[in-house]
Amino acid sequence: MSKKKKIFKKKGKVIKDLTRKIFKVLNEDATKGFTYKQIADRYGINNSEGKNQIIKKMGELAATNKIVQVEKGKYKINEERKYHIGTMDLTSNGNGYFICEDFEDDIFVPSVNLNKALQNDLVRVYVYNKRKSEKLEADVVEIIERAKQEFVGTLQMSKNFGFVVPDNSKMYADIFISRGKINGANDGDKVVAKITDWPDNSKNPFGKIVQSLGRPGDHDTEIHSILLEYGLPYEFPSEVEKEAEKLPIEITAEEISKRRDMRADLTFTIDPINAKDFDDALSFKVLENGKYEIGIHIADVSHYVQPKTILDDEAYDRATSVYLVDRVVPMLPEMLSNGVCSLRPNEEKLTFSAVFEMDEKANITNQWFGRTVTYSDKRFAYEEAQVIIETKSNIVTSDVSLTGEEYEVSDEIVQAILKMDELAKKMRAKRMKSGAISFDKVEVRFNLDENANPIGVYFKESKDANKLIEEFMLLANKKVAEFIGRGKGGRPSNKTFVYRVHDEPDIEKLAALQNIISKFGYKIDTQTKESTSESLNKLLQDVHGKGEANMVETLAIRSMSKAEYTTQNIGHYGLAFDYYSHFTSPIRRYPDVMTHRLLQHYLDGGTSPKVEVYEERCKHSSKMEELAAKAERDSIKYMQVKFMQDHKDEEFEGVVSGVTEWGIYVEILSNKCEGMVRIRDIKDDYYIFDEKQYAVIGQATNAMIQLGDYVTVKVKHTDLERKHLDFELINH
Repeated sequence: MSKKKKIFKKKGKVIKDLTRKIFKVLNEDATKGFTYKQIADRYGINNSEGKNQIIKKMGELAATNKIVQVEKGKYKINEERKYHIGTMDLTSNGNGYFICEDFEDDIFVPSVNLNKALQNDLVRVYVYNKRKSEKLEADVVEIIERAKQEFVGTLQMSKNFGFVVPDNSKMYADIFISRGKINGANDGDKVVAKITDWPDNSKNPFGKIVQSLGRPGDHDTEIHSILLEYGLPYEFPSEVEKEAEKLPIEITAEEISKRRDMRADLTFTIDPINAKDFDDALSFKVLENGKYEIGIHIADVSHYVQPKTILDDEAYDRATSVYLVDRVVPMLPEMLSNGVCSLRPNEEKLTFSAVFEMDEKANITNQWFGRTVTYSDKRFAYEEAQVIIETKSNIVTSDVSLTGEEYEVSDEIVQAILKMDELAKKMRAKRMKSGAISFDKVEVRFNLDENANPIGVYFKESKDANKLIEEFMLLANKKVAEFIGRGKGGRPSNKTFVYRVHDEPDIEKLAALQNIISKFGYKIDTQTKESTSESLNKLLQDVHGKGEANMVETLAIRSMSKAEYTTQNIGHYGLAFDYYSHFTSPIRRYPDVMTHRLLQHYLDGGTSPKVEVYEERCKHSSKMEELAAKAERDSIKYMQVKFMQDHKDEEFEGVVSGVTEWGIYVEILSNKCEGMVRIRDIKDDYYIFDEKQYAVIGQATNAMIQLGDYVTVKVKHTDLERKHLDFELINH
């Protein structure tokens, strides 16, 4: 339970956001002076009490030198002070950092200077040198735009009011809810609260309950809470579902006549065993000249989802499917994602294809892009295709087959898979030689019972069958981007297009990575772009299978820049491609839908559309992708905590994966679950955090516990709502 709250009663009508209102007027013309009367008139304040509040607030701002008096009664912004606009990144201890392109480093904002700014808010700050220090600090003077108004939390009721205690540790203020705005929620419910007001004289924002999610700890309640915390919906509006149901699903002779008919070509899909939506299929044919024709066929979502429809609006808003531990929250309604668009076996489908003629060395000798109609002869799970690659046999054993029974595959399909595996390996070798980085990170997966309770953990690793699909999807994405982006003579075409870009890594982040991995005996060479890629690949290869692998791989990924969508092509560092787009997954990614539309537009001879429109859509897609990734990570943390609740009496071997001033993080080797050992709970000495050594050091014994050390831990406490594990240190 939270501590008892103080409510500050209003003496009269307090003008909310008064500082912000004053700055808004002064910012309209920073060279001009304004009186309190002009500000009052602007906001329709005509009573003496309101005007007095403005006079008092302007006096306070002048006293702190944030505004200056230019003549009697007239004030303007103090341009000598250093004002900047950027976003806030808060910490769980109530302080924050101001992020702005004007500064190389983020600037510390102590909690007393936040001025009610919240996570990711767009703010104006005053930047100054901390007293007797060269370090910069910032003071929030205006909240320009709130990043979000709705927060997920637990309702705690008193007699006549309640507070919603937010789940997110970065939300430092509980939300006051009057009894009339509880909207039927009960004490202890998990709810969504919307901030409606934040009076100047209140430490807490005021709000209302907009949705009750259920009881904390209930599985669906917690999963829905994760989604709503990031503003991600878990249901489709009824009108969107109805619109999807109206779509014509019959493939007409007229439509087929407009497309390249590839139904007779041997075609199959290879996907995860539990997949329901099949974005992509591969076709294979040996040509008379001895070369191979390989088609990468992608669901033609853009045929069904037309611009300026409610289906398209909904897909754009979502921008991506969200893959949680126990479910997929799709970008498109099930009628489309699992039905009409999905490349299911033994069904004719409308597709958008990239078709390549290849020689034995995996060189492209011809290519074609366009709309097609295809027919998938067979659906494989990765495990089934892997058995064919490993055994070179046409027998798929019962332990990996989708049906649970042993069956025989035609020689034609076996030969196609083996040849495509051979070509994929040659393409991969070329990529790696060009400087691509191989992040084959082991992924944690859970075995769930019928009630979505975790009953076991297993690790998913990328094998030859996964890499076969990956290489051909990368090929299609690369060649589509080159086809549009590369003009005559290899120069950029300047046509508006959607690129997936990945900048070069930050040199300082790589230096920090080197500092950490040196403790394990590894090193990277950052002298050139080539040596950086080569040594990163060697690091990932050397660490594979070791106890510290997950931690080192995670740190290496964090040292990289983030991949994003943009119309401004800078290439893809991680893949070592000069041109790269996303073309192959339109069922689950909106940028791929845009790529399909633009590609067809240019194939039809269209001129380049306005870049600003597509750049805005790219930014939105990148933002939604990041939110989806956070929700996915939270769902894994939630399931890890749930799994460890049933293992409280067991001891586990782990590796120290993080060190902070308040504790050490430990990742259990057998299941990758991560929890914290608080410094105050380590009883054999008094430990102090040493930032330079990534360690805590005992003051009496000089005993050191540092990043990468192997330790033994036991579960001390599990907090399902906050997705947090506390460990007890048994041995170090």
